[in-house]
Amino acid sequence: MKNLILLSALVLGLTANANPIKDTTKNVNSEKYRTHIKTNNMDLNIVYSTNVDAFCKLITTGDYKAVKSMIEAGVDIDKKSVGMTPLMYAARYNRVDVVKLLIANGANLKAKSDKGYTALKYAKISKAHDTYKIIEEALKSQKAERKAKRK
Repeated sequence: MKNLILLSALVLGLTANANPIKDTTKNVNSEKYRTHIKTNNMDLNIVYSTNVDAFCKLITTGDYKAVKSMIEAGVDIDKKSVGMTPLMYAARYNRVDVVKLLIANGANLKAKSDKGYTALKYAKISKAHDTYKIIEEALKSQKAERKAKRK
């Protein structure tokens, strides 16, 4: 538990002090912050609210080592943050390595967001073709495994 707290503090410090943040404006009505971030030669327009947890923020930036460390520390890989699971964030932002890591650790492929979308749907609407293929293959494998167990 102590390691998870220390890691979370480190992650919050890293995300709060990250140099890539270019432009931040506050929407007073919704208490949400629209932040323009440039990472890995890719512009991301992310809405952060006070409810987005550190784990999902790490996923959106593609910090594989930190995500892996948090999983090893026991973070809930299916816990929703602002209505989406970590797998949905990884799928939406085309984080291939993170998607593979989450799936390997048992992430729920069929979970639905508060909007009713699955991770596969987020990959599709975000045109994240690489993560779409990975999730689609994982779903096919799951289906084949269930079919084999019935026989």
